[in-house]
Amino acid sequence: MTIDSDFLVRILLIGAGATLVMDAWALFLKRCFNIPGLNYAMVGRWIGHLPRGRFIHPNIGKAEPVAAEAAIGWIAHYAIGVVFAALLLRIAGPQWAQHPTFLPALLVGIGTVAAPFFILQPGMGAGIAASRTPNPPVARLRSLMAHASFGVGLYLAGLACRAVLAA
Repeated sequence: MTIDSDFLVRILLIGAGATLVMDAWALFLKRCFNIPGLNYAMVGRWIGHLPRGRFIHPNIGKAEPVAAEAAIGWIAHYAIGVVFAALLLRIAGPQWAQHPTFLPALLVGIGTVAAPFFILQPGMGAGIAASRTPNPPVARLRSLMAHASFGVGLYLAGLACRAVLAA
């Protein structure tokens, strides 16, 4: 499959837009319900330890800090959003970007919860699907809601991208 520049722009805009919606959801939860979001500096710390051969930590908060870990975490967060947007377009087809529909976006968004459940949370010391957290069901529900918001964001960003690039 050849990727042209217009298609790549759509992937970038949809991925970044969907991630922004996810961040808006986290901000809403923090401001309205005092529910803290993910600390992306800890994600950056985890990523910063990967080249050192350290994939799993008992508690990422106690791991040695990494230079620019907050920037690394935030950049990774948005880059991963772009990769997941590319996954949506791979699954739903490139025509989805011209005619976004809600269900594929939501399903891909919800499906992306596998990444934190089986990669990030175990790597950072929270266990598979947050099994080592104080309240695993609540942690799982929060992850699921965050990734559902990403799915909604994929759809909304797809609509916005279509409108902007059609103008």
